[in-house]
Amino acid sequence: MSNTPANPSAKSDPAKLAKLMTLNLRVWRQKSPKEAGKFAAYTLKGVSPNMSFLEMLDLLNEGLHHSGDAPVEFDSDCREGICGSCSCMINGQAHGPELGTATCQLYMRKFKDGDTIVIEPWRATAFPLVRDLVVDRSALDRIISAGGYTSVKVGPHAEPNSMLVSKDNAEKAMDAAACIGCGACVAACPNGSASLFTAAKITHLSLLPQGKVESHRRSYRMVTQMDEEGFGHCTNIGECQSACPKDISIDTIATMRREYMKAIVKS
Repeated sequence: MSNTPANPSAKSDPAKLAKLMTLNLRVWRQKSPKEAGKFAAYTLKGVSPNMSFLEMLDLLNEGLHHSGDAPVEFDSDCREGICGSCSCMINGQAHGPELGTATCQLYMRKFKDGDTIVIEPWRATAFPLVRDLVVDRSALDRIISAGGYTSVKVGPHAEPNSMLVSKDNAEKAMDAAACIGCGACVAACPNGSASLFTAAKITHLSLLPQGKVESHRRSYRMVTQMDEEGFGHCTNIGECQSACPKDISIDTIATMRREYMKAIVKS
């Protein structure tokens, strides 16, 4: 079979010219929470540098399926860095070596031919393992359910410009609202703290007029729920900020603490 592309323009296509890699994968395999887990070693050939990390896992699973082995279970949905479900530890880093990037946005060009890649699930008491790389992150949903919303009945929708928000507050609220609830902050924190996640949700609403009405009740309920879920306490290590795919600042944690103290004083 000729190696000459049918389309001459394909000669300059990076996808066609990219050198395929062979990778040595060590993937955590565990059938259920009740069974012991272990690392399984795989040699994966034909990996394009233009593949995303999840596409590389798809390629691995295709090979496992054809050989009669069980595929590696991992979460994914949007694959656009929006849903936050593509969560795993890659070589000891939450979401991998590319800062400000979710796993689904990590491309294999960050790795070299012959590299060894260790892939693990989130490791946190509040995130019980389901299977392989999948963990139960519903604890974050329960924190949101405790108060991460507005329930004030505002009637008909008002003209947006009639409720003024300063540019500074609007930008800070948008930065905090960028949180996708992936749990990287929890996995990266040595204490297993969900403070950055909870703080982002509290900060987002505390800066806006619609959220100020319930700010005290919200902060008290969400922080209380966070503690009840078994997350660790924040000791200002800052690893959460480094691991966050949306670059959310730990300044939000200071806001959460202020809001929580206000709630305590008021109550």
